[in-house]
Amino acid sequence: MLKVYGDTQSGNCYKVKLLLSFLGVEYKWQHVNILDGETETEEFLALNPNGKIPVVILDDGRALCESNAILGYFAENTGFLPSDSYARAKVYEWLFFEQYSHEPYIAVARFIQKYLGLPEERRAEYESRQSGGNKALSVMERQLSQTPFLAGESLSIADISLYAYTHVAHEGGFDLNNYPNIKAWCIRIESTPGYTAIGN
Repeated sequence: MLKVYGDTQSGNCYKVKLLLSFLGVEYKWQHVNILDGETETEEFLALNPNGKIPVVILDDGRALCESNAILGYFAENTGFLPSDSYARAKVYEWLFFEQYSHEPYIAVARFIQKYLGLPEERRAEYESRQSGGNKALSVMERQLSQTPFLAGESLSIADISLYAYTHVAHEGGFDLNNYPNIKAWCIRIESTPGYTAIGN
């Protein structure tokens, strides 16, 4: 059976869980405690030399790493990834945005606050993430004022990828009340059949 290594509170791991839930794909979950150094063991590094979660082990034993690459793999030939080349490129545009303009700010601020308890020695770093995170949310807010989902009229892996850390952005100090279109988008995703909450 498909096996997923991850942490249920991690947004990057949650992306994978959420897509698999929407698709009705069965898998075995293997919890990995990053704070205890479990991604740095010889056994884990044999799966992903980069020492990060999530990691998916396919039925044939091959490994897949990097959350957005995993989303692309499982979304192939489904409604979550368009077949039209331009529409598909727009989905990937949002996936790259998530990794370079969103996750480094919102996910890192959340990690410092939620996982580490906002220690004083990392407060300056935490504060430095707020501007970039709010800029990313503003870009999303603008797009969601025009279309119901980020890449158009239907739910795609662009939404799944960005929803993961956006809907818990308050855990990193970001106020989603300032972004009404994002809040409405979150509700649309949460109303989709097969939805599962983070931490489940």
